[in-house]
Amino acid sequence: MEPKKLFLIDALGALVSAFMLGVVLVHFEAFFGVPTRVLYFLAALPCGFALLDMLFYKASAAMNRRGLIIIGVINIAYCILSLALAYTHIASITSWGWIYIVGEVLIVLLIAFYELKVARTLAL
Repeated sequence: MEPKKLFLIDALGALVSAFMLGVVLVHFEAFFGVPTRVLYFLAALPCGFALLDMLFYKASAAMNRRGLIIIGVINIAYCILSLALAYTHIASITSWGWIYIVGEVLIVLLIAFYELKVARTLAL
């Protein structure tokens, strides 16, 4: 897949995550059990990731490899942070909350590892 398309896919995914965390899950906080402040914090991060994706999308092709590596590593770090924050609120998060969090983490990890795989195929 072309790196530019990956940046767009990642940006779109980040915006979906931000919307789900910052709007949908907040609205149904009692159902998911994740505290609002945690949801807003986690929602803010993908907004920044989407901006970074757009910067790499607009950058020269020479930045594709570096951009994919940066985005891939940031996505993995976001997954670790999401799980760590969820774990700190283990008593309040419902089964549905865990299903959402683990599902999002799995999707983001798949994208991140694919970004890193594509980055390895690009010339140095």
